[in-house]
Amino acid sequence: MPDIRTAGPEDLDTVTDLLIGFRDWWNSTTPSDETFRTTAAKLLEDPNTEFLLAGTDGLAQIRFRLSAWTGTEDCWLEDVYVKDRARGTGLGKALTQAAIDRARERGCQRIELDVNEQNTHAIGLYTSLGFKLEPKPPGRTLFLGAKLA
Repeated sequence: MPDIRTAGPEDLDTVTDLLIGFRDWWNSTTPSDETFRTTAAKLLEDPNTEFLLAGTDGLAQIRFRLSAWTGTEDCWLEDVYVKDRARGTGLGKALTQAAIDRARERGCQRIELDVNEQNTHAIGLYTSLGFKLEPKPPGRTLFLGAKLA
């Protein structure tokens, strides 16, 4: 099992590098490196955000918020990223399991995420760990978003 730990402010360079790597893996050009660095610095100080690090090879970003529906915190698994050199080693699974474990430690009753429907490898990983494609029956749950700026 890889050593996975919660990042602190002293890990800003590693967190920033991994976020940039994830952006680049998606062949995106935004946000800028500086935006990632500035935002990661703020998030590393936010008690409702945690970055889980697997050395310099992978990270998971988790966010917590109080739910009126459960009376407890919910966990949102915002990002899981593993560098190409560490893919296929079980690191993504270990990071995801660590996020699940951390959510349980904080008393969360649920953990949710979104995933690109073409990323079948990630979908397979998440479903192998108990995530359901339709967690809120009846009917299909849709993810909606609106750009505000």
